[in-house]
Amino acid sequence: MHSAQQLLALYDERFSNNNFHTHPSGLYEPVNHIMSIKGKRIRPLLLMMGCEMFGGDVIHALDPAFAVEVFHNFTLVHDDIMDNGDIRRGAPSVHKLYGINAAILAGDVMIPYVYKHLTVLPTLIGPMLEVFNTTAIEIFEGQQLDIDFEKRTEVSEAEYLKMIEYKTSVLLAACLQLGAIIAGATEQDQRLVYDFGLKLGLSFQIMDDYLDAYGEQDKVGKRIGGDILMNMKTYLYVTAFSKADADQRTQLLAAFNETDEDKKIATVKSLFDATGARQHTLDRAGQLYKEAMLSLEKTSVSAEQKAPLMSLAQMISDRQF
Repeated sequence: MHSAQQLLALYDERFSNNNFHTHPSGLYEPVNHIMSIKGKRIRPLLLMMGCEMFGGDVIHALDPAFAVEVFHNFTLVHDDIMDNGDIRRGAPSVHKLYGINAAILAGDVMIPYVYKHLTVLPTLIGPMLEVFNTTAIEIFEGQQLDIDFEKRTEVSEAEYLKMIEYKTSVLLAACLQLGAIIAGATEQDQRLVYDFGLKLGLSFQIMDDYLDAYGEQDKVGKRIGGDILMNMKTYLYVTAFSKADADQRTQLLAAFNETDEDKKIATVKSLFDATGARQHTLDRAGQLYKEAMLSLEKTSVSAEQKAPLMSLAQMISDRQF
C-alpha cells in the first residue's frame, strides 16, 4: 500500500510533461494554465486509493485519475465564467487571462481528453463510462439547481442537500467507485465505497459552510462571513430559515440588503445561533461523517487496506479550514 504522498508522487511523475497538444496555442495555453495551478488533487487521489484498497495495481489507475482531474478543472473553467470569478487557486482564472471565448473553448476541448484517458483499459470501458457519464450529468444538474436557488427566497434542507450531493459529492464518490472497478471489486463493495465518498463529501461541504461563518480567519485563509455577504443560501442559511419564526425570517431577509458588512455578518450569525442552525449544522456534518465511516467499515477488505482512506476521512473531518 502506498501513502497519499506516494500516490501523488506517482501521479505527478506520470503527468509531469505536457499531456495536451500544443497547437493551436490559443486553444491549449488556457488548458495548460488551469492544469498548472494545481489544487489538492483529491479526486485523482481518491481514485488511486480506491483502486489500491481493493488490491488493484495503481499503475492502471493513473490515466483514469488524470481523466477525473481534467474533468474537475473543466468544470472550474466554466464555473468561473458563470460566477465572474477572477481568481482561481491564487492565479488569474482562465477567462480573466485569455478572454471568455478562449475559456469556453478550452473547457470544451478538455472533455475529449477526459474520455481519452478514462478509456485506456479496454475491458472496463463499459462500466467506467456508465459511472462517469451518470456522474457528469448529475454535476451539471447540481450546477443548475444552485443557479435556480439564487432566485428563490426559501430552499428546503432536502433540496440543498441534493444540490451539494450532485454538485460536489457525486464526483468524489465516483472516483472511489472507478478505482474499485479497476481493481475488480464486487458490486456490493463498489456501492459501499461510493456511499462512503458521497456521505464524506456531504459532510465536507456542510463543514465548509460552517467554517465560512464560524471558522478562525487565520486558519480559513479568507474573511469570515464571506458567504453571508454574498447572500449565499448555505446549509446554515436554509436551516435557519426553516427553523425561524416569522420575525426571524423577516430579519434574515432584511439582512440581504444591509450595506454595513460587519453589521450584516453579526446579524445573520446571531440568527443562526438563535434558531439553532449553528448546532444543527455541526450535528448534521457529524452524522454524515459517521454514516460514511460505517459504509467504509462494511467493505469486505481488511482493516489495513481501509486504513489510508480512514486516515484521509479523519483528516477531512478534523479540519479547521
